Amino acid sequence: MQNPCPTPPASSLKAGPPRVLVATTAMLAFISFWRAAAVVLNDMGSSAFYAGAIAEHFMGKAAPWLILAIMCLAYAVRAVYIESCSMFVRGGVYRVVKEAMGSTLAKFSVSALMFDYILTGPISGVSAGLYLAGLLNELLQHFHAPFVLPTNLTAALFAVLVTVYFWWENVKGIPESSEKALRIMYVTTVMVAMMIVWCGYTLRVRGAHLPPWPTLSHIVYSSDALGWLKHTSLPYTVGLIGILIGLGHSVLAMSGEETMAQVYREIEHPKLRNLEKAGFVIFLYSLIFTAGVAFFAVMIIPDSVRNNFFDNPIGGLAMYLVGPLSLRLAFRAFVVVVGVLMLAGAVNTAIVGSNGVLNRVSEDGILPQWFRHPHRRFGTSYRILNLVVGLQLLTIILSRGNIFVLGEAYAFGVMWSFAMKALAVLVLRYKEPGQREFRVPLNLKVGNLEIPVGLGLITVTLFALCIVNLFTKQVATLSGVAFTLIFFAVFTASERVTHRRGAVHAELDQFNLEPGEDLAPATLGVRPGNILVMVRDYNTLHNLEAVLDRVDAQKQDVVVLHLRLLARAASGEHDLSPEQLFSFKEQELFTRALCVAEKKGKTIHQAIAAAAEKWDGILRAAQSLESSTVVLGLSPSRPVIEEARIAGLAWERLPDPKPQLTLEIYSPSGQEHVFYLGPHAPHLTPKEIELLHSVWLEFSSRVAPEELHHHDVIHFALDEVLQEMRDGKQEDVVGRLRQHLQEIKDRREPHL
Repeated sequence: MQNPCPTPPASSLKAGPPRVLVATTAMLAFISFWRAAAVVLNDMGSSAFYAGAIAEHFMGKAAPWLILAIMCLAYAVRAVYIESCSMFVRGGVYRVVKEAMGSTLAKFSVSALMFDYILTGPISGVSAGLYLAGLLNELLQHFHAPFVLPTNLTAALFAVLVTVYFWWENVKGIPESSEKALRIMYVTTVMVAMMIVWCGYTLRVRGAHLPPWPTLSHIVYSSDALGWLKHTSLPYTVGLIGILIGLGHSVLAMSGEETMAQVYREIEHPKLRNLEKAGFVIFLYSLIFTAGVAFFAVMIIPDSVRNNFFDNPIGGLAMYLVGPLSLRLAFRAFVVVVGVLMLAGAVNTAIVGSNGVLNRVSEDGILPQWFRHPHRRFGTSYRILNLVVGLQLLTIILSRGNIFVLGEAYAFGVMWSFAMKALAVLVLRYKEPGQREFRVPLNLKVGNLEIPVGLGLITVTLFALCIVNLFTKQVATLSGVAFTLIFFAVFTASERVTHRRGAVHAELDQFNLEPGEDLAPATLGVRPGNILVMVRDYNTLHNLEAVLDRVDAQKQDVVVLHLRLLARAASGEHDLSPEQLFSFKEQELFTRALCVAEKKGKTIHQAIAAAAEKWDGILRAAQSLESSTVVLGLSPSRPVIEEARIAGLAWERLPDPKPQLTLEIYSPSGQEHVFYLGPHAPHLTPKEIELLHSVWLEFSSRVAPEELHHHDVIHFALDEVLQEMRDGKQEDVVGRLRQHLQEIKDRREPHL
């Protein structure tokens, strides 16, 4: 819509709408808990395509029970993450460990975590490539082709292509990536339902025998399962050690928890409740799918051939179901298609999680602000994405598509990051013992002392797995320790350089600044009828919090506007550069406003405009944006009534057509003062309505049989007052009005 006010010359700020800078950043859109669950499940659920087979390779036929135990442990770890998110919106490993135990351990935790994030993408991409290569080779054999595709090389090439594709999707932003994750899960769910029904029918026809319990007599270690414990008797004589070794080789099924913390920032209102829903969906789906595949594979595929399908266990499962060969081949092809989609989605999830982790690190000044500079078009932190994807591509090339090399290297960092996260949340229970929206269950109260039994057991279990993994997973230990030390050294050196250069405000969000000629709905991408929230100080954002608490962001947009007041004499300042309009003060203000929006899970649109006078700038902005409501905090220098009166006078000076506006002023305590600018129906109190009705009764009996309405009485009374003032009785009328107002004031104020 064209603005009704023409753009003024540069010498006159007051004659037209203020010019504007639209501030955009990577985080201005929110996703549903279904999409959040889909993003995480593309990682956790995808492990069903390889985790059970890798665990059986190391531990024998008892592996499905270990996978089941890992899925239950994952649910407990998920509760730890939900509690940390209830304390911090950006509550990943780095933030929580830093708050609890300091920066050094936080850098160590995130360095270890990055090792497994770098591995998660390649192991998923390579696994998808193996499924695809297996199907293509079978088709080539069926059609008597004279050649066979090299399996590992084909898998590596496919992993590279998928990684590059999802790199570009993430550069464009998470809404599109989460949409694709959701679509992948739709298709996967169809496949899972078909698999469960068909496997159940097969077991009913052939009979079912559960895998052996993971006791010392049933666990069969592979030659590379024990690492440095190979020459000791502990794995063969201590049952708990054997169980821990098995769980350590099964933790591939547990990846994705940190991604849940990173995606929490994008979850819509109500955030924590939606995170709990997403967490339950993730647990239930991964339990049924991942553990189900592990059990079905052992129970249906014959022992003599099962190891031939360790690189594509679900494909092998499809071939040994009951039914015609043609149907089994068709289902196997469907499994491969779904596997390729879901495992490719896991590549995307690894990129999303890595990006989130490094963004948190960069915000704290560990990495230079250069890394977080938003993409000019999409607003995403593309430089961090470039770094992550570059390391993942290097990993794929070095592994040469060998899934067992990647699987053996996996789990070092993820277990240590989980353990440090659980310990940090445990420490915060005592360091910051305040109320939380969510607490890990099993908490005992002894007087005023709380004993977090559940959280303590989770922490002990995770550290026990970490220690056992150190001695049994040689490749993971050597490569993980080396990678972690290198990343830790890079983080430490980068932090010193960043601080030495004076980048003390690295924790602030980075914004793209898009200059605009005026404020209009199209400029900010908002709909008419929006709410205009004025902000001036990051310590007084209670008005924004109040609006976000009540507004439905799907139906009504929220515009956060900061006015940069300029001196009237400085005529040339109307054409200030973006850097002059958007200083460190504005960056800090908009960062805090964005944090409020993230916490509430609702979208805001931010802008800064120049104006010569406060209320003139506010109302012209509201007029240009076609806003319905203007929201402010209390003025530090004017009473609320005086602020509203000045706003009303400024409204009268607006050019036609003047908009009808609601003015809301909030105090820090949450008290709301509502005023209406422009012609509007008055809000009558019950006493005023009773008084009006009494006058109407008196008049109606005297003018009968003429019809008289309540609005006729009001119209008549207003005409009489106006006529008195025109007859020169203004002083008398104003005097009576003052007396009336004083009487009301006396009734409201208690006498001392």
